[in-house]
Amino acid sequence: MRRIILDCTQLVSREKMGPYLKKELGLEDWFTGNLDALNDCLSEIHESVDFVLTHDNVQGICRSPYAYKVLLIIARNVDANPYLKIHFHWS
Repeated sequence: MRRIILDCTQLVSREKMGPYLKKELGLEDWFTGNLDALNDCLSEIHESVDFVLTHDNVQGICRSPYAYKVLLIIARNVDANPYLKIHFHWS
């Protein structure tokens, strides 16, 4: 199982999000880093992945329109893909 503590500073743009999630999720080389490609990749994951959201990162995601779009794509795929989960960690 992969556990990814989402870093909101890495989700604020395509240029940052692409390499960050490619590394964290171990995505294929064809992953271009755009939102459509992220959606496609998440729908094809067949291993357990827990996305962890902390209080600070939720606040950061809410301040960044692009990071918010990334979170929405993750959330949609959590609904559709039983291997994906989102956990909240408030400490």
